[in-house]
Amino acid sequence: MVDLKRTEYPLSSKYDAAWLLSCDMGPNPLWLLEDLARDLDLKSGMKVLDLGSGKGATSVFLAREYGVQVWAADLWVDPSTVAANFDAQGVDAVAIKAEAHALPFAHEFFDAIVCIDAFEYFGTDDHYLAYLTTFLKPGGQLGIATPAMVREIRDLGHIPKHIKELVGWEATAWHTADWWRFHWATTDLVEVVSARLQESGWRDWLAWAEASSEHNGIPDGSLEMLRADQGEYLSFALVSARKTSKTPT
Repeated sequence: MVDLKRTEYPLSSKYDAAWLLSCDMGPNPLWLLEDLARDLDLKSGMKVLDLGSGKGATSVFLAREYGVQVWAADLWVDPSTVAANFDAQGVDAVAIKAEAHALPFAHEFFDAIVCIDAFEYFGTDDHYLAYLTTFLKPGGQLGIATPAMVREIRDLGHIPKHIKELVGWEATAWHTADWWRFHWATTDLVEVVSARLQESGWRDWLAWAEASSEHNGIPDGSLEMLRADQGEYLSFALVSARKTSKTPT
């Protein structure tokens, strides 16, 4: 029986491991979200966009643990599948199909936007922060958890072999927490609250890959990469910010 209970993640430990693994689309999303939420100020009744929500595990967690109203937006998972998951978990949330550059919401609609293990696919675009923050109220919160490098690939001069063998050039979108801090702060569109490498990032990622392998009966795709890395390069960046009143020029 897979055990995903961790004393450092008391909220996540309440959730059934088999259910969470059935929602698997990457490293444990609840561990990432619970850690990120320590840098956010989520209050009951807030309108929250769960961007790149996958099969909805993070949306269930947000609604249950913080009492927020959740809109779950994902491009690749059928929203009817996500809605069925919400119903089964007794959660009232909205599931929609949406591409990250064509979000179907009114400007300044959300109190917070969170993105767990998806921002690396679109958020490194220099123009994206200006677009995304239009959907946040002034003072609204933005929080992401995204695969990270301990050192920038540009500084290394290459993509480490064990990483390149699995993800290829896409690893160029895996940045340090300091990279994200500068990338956001220099725009003046947001005030960065926190930008940190997750101390347990590599270890948690490996633990999830091992649990996924056991649950599915086949090796998780990232297992070999993570075992080869041993925490030398890989982690997660947890970045949070508040929207300023300034507008892009």
